[in-house]
Amino acid sequence: MDAETGQPTQRRELILFLFITVVLFPILSVMIVGGYGFAVWFWQMFVAGPPTG
Repeated sequence: MDAETGQPTQRRELILFLFITVVLFPILSVMIVGGYGFAVWFWQMFVAGPPTG
């Protein structure tokens, strides 16, 4: 932090931006898609029954 203004420095903002875009968003994306896939699988297995052709 800058001692005079109390604001984060530009370097810290860049590191935080890179962490969010390179680490956090991909992990959240995989978790959301995986959770949706699990929910659909669970619904098909136990609520809707096996598919009938």
